[in-house]
Amino acid sequence: MYNCYEQVTAKHITLKVLHSVHPDDFKTYQTALIRERFLADGLVKPDQLNCVYTHYDRMIVGAVNPVNKKVELENYPNLRAGYFLERREIGIINVGHGRGKIAADGQEYELNKLDCLYIGKGVKSVVFSADGPESPPVFYLLSAPAHKTYSTTLMTITDAAKVNAGHASTANNRTINKYIHLEGIQSCQLVMGLTILHDGSVWNTMPPHVHDRRMEAYFYFDVPQGHKVFHYMGEGTETRHILVDNYEAVISPPWSIHAGAGTASYSFIWGMAGENLDYTDMDAINIADIR
Repeated sequence: MYNCYEQVTAKHITLKVLHSVHPDDFKTYQTALIRERFLADGLVKPDQLNCVYTHYDRMIVGAVNPVNKKVELENYPNLRAGYFLERREIGIINVGHGRGKIAADGQEYELNKLDCLYIGKGVKSVVFSADGPESPPVFYLLSAPAHKTYSTTLMTITDAAKVNAGHASTANNRTINKYIHLEGIQSCQLVMGLTILHDGSVWNTMPPHVHDRRMEAYFYFDVPQGHKVFHYMGEGTETRHILVDNYEAVISPPWSIHAGAGTASYSFIWGMAGENLDYTDMDAINIADIR
């Protein structure tokens, strides 16, 4: 039977490869196969870098959790590159409780929780470290191919552009924080930010939408222990769901909605790559039309 992924091993890291899925085929998938082909789990492990390579706009999704030692952004054999960022850019957000450091070609940047660092094409050395093992950082990363070099830029959660959306009456009162986008950190094709659900609100991205010009990945964090998020995907008239835990990501094809509801409030990082950087480039689906 054809498997949707393969394992490619570098010196200390393993790369899981997810291939593209046609929407007509997706309609026949059962729970286990949906999880196998769209869920990125097991990303956060002490002193490791773990990544997933997707064939959706060649996006790489990953996480780094330095605790007792520094962790380097190592190269993968199947990238056929001299180093990871030879033809790529990367966005990194600290979702851990502790402060961490990232050194990009020797220049060190400090990231508190929810701070974002963009590193452009051509940076040869990226090293992640913690201030101490008592409260280590967790760095979530997204990387896409890049054809132009943009400056390495740090943006704190305070400086991120903020949009308040939803309402408590519909259980989707939330704050959207935009980091990498047209009016923010400049990039080739990455768009990246995070959404924080307010207490008592559990729905994200509702009403849902699709955007045929780019893929998207959702990474869920600050999901309380013992709780889960129901992530809804599929075409608007053929929806399915996948249950996710803390520190898990779902890869969303251009034809799929991406929305979720948790059994408690949580936060998530959204990230896109594709044809344009316009945050509002989306085709909305009315709630009444969802099936």
